[in-house]
Amino acid sequence: MANQNVVGLKRMINACYFSIAGLKAAWKHEAAFRQEIVLLIIAIPCALWVGDSVVEILLLIGCIVLVLLVELLNSAIEAVVDRMGLEQHELSGRAKDIASAAVMLSIIWAVITWIFILI
Repeated sequence: MANQNVVGLKRMINACYFSIAGLKAAWKHEAAFRQEIVLLIIAIPCALWVGDSVVEILLLIGCIVLVLLVELLNSAIEAVVDRMGLEQHELSGRAKDIASAAVMLSIIWAVITWIFILI
């Protein structure tokens, strides 16, 4: 557990370490996160090639980054729910389903963004 008395620059440095640990954990344990990272690696040069302006390039890359952000939150929710217990419970299922729906919506938004900018 992090020391609650850490402030200022030390707190920010600690937060960076925890964030990097979170990214490593997502990479190690979440196949969807790894797939979306590969998608981002492919999307960046494509966005630079097809984007007509800085705004278009940022939108094309940003909507994929949004998918990654929502996937991280979804994975965190799933981990907490699984930590609480693996037995079936309506609220646990609902939490996981809602988080999954958020990922789906972010993917739909990314697809729509790419389609509209490409055409």
